[in-house]
Amino acid sequence: MLDHLIKGATVVDGTGTPSYTADVGIRDGRIAVIAPSGAGAGSGIGSGSGTVTEEARTSEDATGLVLAPGFVDPHTHYDAQLFWDPYATPSLNHGVTTVAGGNCGFTLAPLHPGRPDDADYTRRMMSKVEGMSLVALEEGAPWTWSSFGDYLDALEGRIAVNAGFMVGHCALRRYVMGADAIGGQPTPGQLDEMLALFHEAMEAGAWGFSTTQSSTHSDGDGKPVASRHAAPEELLALSRAVAAHEGTQIEAIVAGCLDQFGDDEIELLVAMSAAAGRPLNWNVLTIDAAVPARVPRQLLASERAREAGGRIVALTMPILTPMNMSLGTFCALNLIPGWGEILGLPVPERLAKLRDPGVRDGMLRRAESKEAGVFRRLTDFGRYVIGDTYSPENEGLTGRVVRDIAAERGLEPFACMVEICANDRLRTVLWPMPTDNDPASWALRAETWQHEDVLLGGSDAGAHLDRMCGAPYTTRFLGDCLRGRKLVGLEQAVKMLTDDPAHLFGLRERGRIEQGWHADLVLFDPERIDAGKATLVHDLPGDSPRLDSRAVGINAVWVNGVETIRDDVVTGAVPGTVLRSGRDTRTVSTK
Repeated sequence: MLDHLIKGATVVDGTGTPSYTADVGIRDGRIAVIAPSGAGAGSGIGSGSGTVTEEARTSEDATGLVLAPGFVDPHTHYDAQLFWDPYATPSLNHGVTTVAGGNCGFTLAPLHPGRPDDADYTRRMMSKVEGMSLVALEEGAPWTWSSFGDYLDALEGRIAVNAGFMVGHCALRRYVMGADAIGGQPTPGQLDEMLALFHEAMEAGAWGFSTTQSSTHSDGDGKPVASRHAAPEELLALSRAVAAHEGTQIEAIVAGCLDQFGDDEIELLVAMSAAAGRPLNWNVLTIDAAVPARVPRQLLASERAREAGGRIVALTMPILTPMNMSLGTFCALNLIPGWGEILGLPVPERLAKLRDPGVRDGMLRRAESKEAGVFRRLTDFGRYVIGDTYSPENEGLTGRVVRDIAAERGLEPFACMVEICANDRLRTVLWPMPTDNDPASWALRAETWQHEDVLLGGSDAGAHLDRMCGAPYTTRFLGDCLRGRKLVGLEQAVKMLTDDPAHLFGLRERGRIEQGWHADLVLFDPERIDAGKATLVHDLPGDSPRLDSRAVGINAVWVNGVETIRDDVVTGAVPGTVLRSGRDTRTVSTK
């Protein structure tokens, strides 16, 4: 007997081939049967009686709806959130059934059992570098593990999504070197210990190795995170260790990911991938027609990697993700060269600096300089929209554009924005309008997506919780493909969200609707699928805030054959699997 039968669905199977109409039956977590659904079979939207004769415990009529494989998000930071939110919301709501965590060199394990303070250091680092609520980290996770395997075991059997995790370079360094991980170099004995610890994590099921060399990544004390102090020899030793394990990967971040790679960065990434004989992915390729040199420069790394026997894959987002900014709390503005030292001051001192015209002029010069890289996109302050305000002086400004307010007041836009924020003691919410929402940039995106070493993803879901909400990229992208710009056809769009990332990670029997494969499925209405506006909610441990987005047009989501979402509401089931390298992933060759 089937557990569930989905009748008359338009099946988009993830392979990129034309859709077809079928009845799909689920049994014991797998796709048990795919059969023509009667008169409408093969003609688009199905009708008539089906050809499945086996009885089913439950069934539903999916006529007019699309059935697709569950979406795979290749870059998340759900490492902590899964403990208090096993549903990985809002990603699961938006059809994501598999997430990749442990990215950017940041993981919650391993933790040295003899140094309890390392857990506090890790929490403060994650709060600073990935914008997670410190209270949520303290109250929402048990922190009972030591080894990486212990961490994976702590999640097993209690999550609603499938989740795989890289092991982070920062945690490896901290475990072996303690406080010397910041600023120090490992002795030969310490490097051997780091490698042994890494192999232990991989044998427990880590997907691979992740690291960061990015200048924007600092710990809770404001110091460069541990992996930034690693020399190339250490990175290459760990990359070579990846090769010893089946179904593994590398994920790496360098400063040039934000704008354009330097020659030395390309050389390093190529050497790491070639040493491992495994794909290396990086986040995130920003596509902007106003900077035409960026895409070819970034994809030069992929070209060089193939020549050297490696493979480098660029992740890029298919939507423009709104970003919530503030002069009062840490956000992307702090990462503009020279801004962090001002925006990191206590509020009274920060206000005094910001009110000084000379200081503002200096900040603007730095923001518009070449060294600001991709953060120059944030410097057109006249295009910012005022969000929530908190003072009588700012009443009526919500939703208005700074340029218009500045013209009324006879002020330069940045000075006007500072004046508004100062009225709220810097609590004002700011929404920068994207500078790359033009036809030329969208045409360049459509062209770039076709590159063999470009993959859709990079949501950062689970991180930067009150600043951005990238999780809905799946539904928003599909809505745009069906009813908006239509840059990609439905079948190809689904493949880009399912089979392509599943293939990069070597996921076994996931990413397609195929008989015998795991029943990770999304049922949606093609006339409605979309994502709602990002709104601030207070549902984290300790009432901490985050941005959330409702899914529109998602009828149901199944993970391993069990319904986890129905009409944008979680069912309470937790059928997800901690995906472990080798067992759940196969090796993807770079040759």
